[in-house]
Amino acid sequence: MTVDILALGEAMVEFNQTGDGNGRSYLQGFGGDTSNAAIAAARQGARAGYISSLGDDVYGRMLRTLWDAEGVDHSTVVTDTQAFTAVYFVNHDDAGHHFSFFRRGSAASRMMPAQLPQTAIARAKILHLSGISAAISESACDTCFAAIDMAKQAGVKVSFDTNLRLKLWTLPRARAVMRDMIRLSDICLPSYDDVVAISGLKKPDELVDFCLGLGASIVALKLGAEGALIDDGRHRIRLAAHPCTPVDATGAGDTFGGALLARLIAGDSFEQAGRYAVVASALSTQGYGAVEPIPGEAEVREEMARHG
Repeated sequence: MTVDILALGEAMVEFNQTGDGNGRSYLQGFGGDTSNAAIAAARQGARAGYISSLGDDVYGRMLRTLWDAEGVDHSTVVTDTQAFTAVYFVNHDDAGHHFSFFRRGSAASRMMPAQLPQTAIARAKILHLSGISAAISESACDTCFAAIDMAKQAGVKVSFDTNLRLKLWTLPRARAVMRDMIRLSDICLPSYDDVVAISGLKKPDELVDFCLGLGASIVALKLGAEGALIDDGRHRIRLAAHPCTPVDATGAGDTFGGALLARLIAGDSFEQAGRYAVVASALSTQGYGAVEPIPGEAEVREEMARHG
């Protein structure tokens, strides 16, 4: 199967705390930033696929069942019989949502460049990866750069979401790797706090200039409750956040990225794709879990029509 968007990273099974049972109840779902983005893209009508490795266990089989249901091609996901599929927990309090990951030594962290499906990468339109894809291990980081090299050689665009997680690596290493990945990206999807950490700058315009200056062709800076600031090298546009009633922001940035890529593939202008992605990401915060609340295209269109 030839896909539009081929994402690379680690998918996980999620246990998300709900408001039931005095906080002792958890909703089983799915996560993993680039997998979330691939599913978000698929729900907007794009052909999406995934590159990763899973353990030969119940959680790995659950993820394959999920991708089948979502129409995400997983023929380039290998099974590592010597490792496990990672899981994580999400807890909520007045300060927001907090993650606890159980992933060290996981199948995805054992990915190697030799495992990459070069033909599938060359046939895609966009290769999407993230800071987490590179942070889970040194071999995974090497795999990311090898995949980018394959994409560049084939004329495939590279999309990069910063998703900085300092529990996975040191800030100096994150800065070095992320600067290289931003430099190599055609589409950069950074979050505000991430670029502040790796640049030392604070103003949104400065952060966009920083990414463009490194070499990114277009930048969509995610600003959470403040919306987004997007720049295609010619125009800079501020997008207000879409009104919503958020209960869990897990995966909202991934939804933004997947929706934006899907709309660009569909032929939207960068501004149109950005406005669509803002609405999609807002809707995704109105339910628990990273995947379950991701809206489909009909829901996003209906919401956009309702708000003019």
